[in-house]
Amino acid sequence: MAIRKIRYSKDPILRKKAKEINNVTDRIKVLLDDMAETMYSKEGLGLAAPQVGVLRRAVVVDAGQGLYKLIDPRIVEQEGELIDFEGCLSIPRITGKVKRPEKVKVEYTDIDGNRKEVEGEGLFARALCHEIDHLDGILFTDLIIEEDKEKKEK
Repeated sequence: MAIRKIRYSKDPILRKKAKEINNVTDRIKVLLDDMAETMYSKEGLGLAAPQVGVLRRAVVVDAGQGLYKLIDPRIVEQEGELIDFEGCLSIPRITGKVKRPEKVKVEYTDIDGNRKEVEGEGLFARALCHEIDHLDGILFTDLIIEEDKEKKEK
C-alpha cells in the first residue's frame, strides 16, 4: 500500500466524470487499498479515485462504521434532508453548510466483484453522497449554502 498524492480544487481532473470499472482487477484492489491509506493518513472520512488522479468510479468511506470500499457506487434511494458543515481533502481550509439526504441506500460492487447495498444515515450518508459526487465532477463547494467564514479567516 502507498499514500497517493491528493489533487486539489484547481486540478481539472476533479471536474471530469469518472469511468465505470465493471471488472475488479488486482490493480483496482491496490487502488482502493492506497486510497484508504491516503484517506486515513489525512484523517479524512472518504476519498474518491479522481482525488488521487484516477478517473475510475471507486470510493472509500469510513465515517466511524468501518471501512467501505465501493466500486461503481450509485445512490438508489434517499430520504429526508440534513444541512450540516462539510469539508474536503481536495479543498483544504474551506468548509460550508451543504444540504444532503438524511438517509441513503447505495448499490455498489465490492472487491470480490459482488453487487451489494449499503444504507447510510447521518454522517455516513453525507460521506457517501460527497464521495459519489466526486465521481461526477461535483465538488461540495458547488453545493454550499453558507460558507464557514470563521474557518476561512484562520
